[in-house]
Amino acid sequence: MPKSEPSPAQLIDARITELNDWRGEMLNRLRTLIKEADPDVVEEWKWRGVPVWSHDGIICTGETYKNVVKMTFAKGASLKDPSNLFNASLDGNTRRAIDFVENEKINEKALKTLIRAAVALNQSKTRK
Repeated sequence: MPKSEPSPAQLIDARITELNDWRGEMLNRLRTLIKEADPDVVEEWKWRGVPVWSHDGIICTGETYKNVVKMTFAKGASLKDPSNLFNASLDGNTRRAIDFVENEKINEKALKTLIRAAVALNQSKTRK
């Protein structure tokens, strides 16, 4: 019997464990906030190891680098960001990102609002 492939959730769990530092903790915290903001979110694993959260299309990705955990919103340029969370990838026409650094305090309320706005944008495009 062939061994089944791990689920995206298991792969994300493994990434968090493997990081074994503040980046794993940050990725886990962001993942929790995404799930709280959208209980129907679907976890995916794409592009050889990037956690992706979707709901009627990609909401965001969670990439880990040496000094930042980057949360990239697929359609971030189309989202209102009254709390000015976006601080990276600001020059493109489509994506926007938030770079989180070690010991950074997350504005959880604003981030959840942004996640819900991304879901609403995806849903508005699928209804047309």
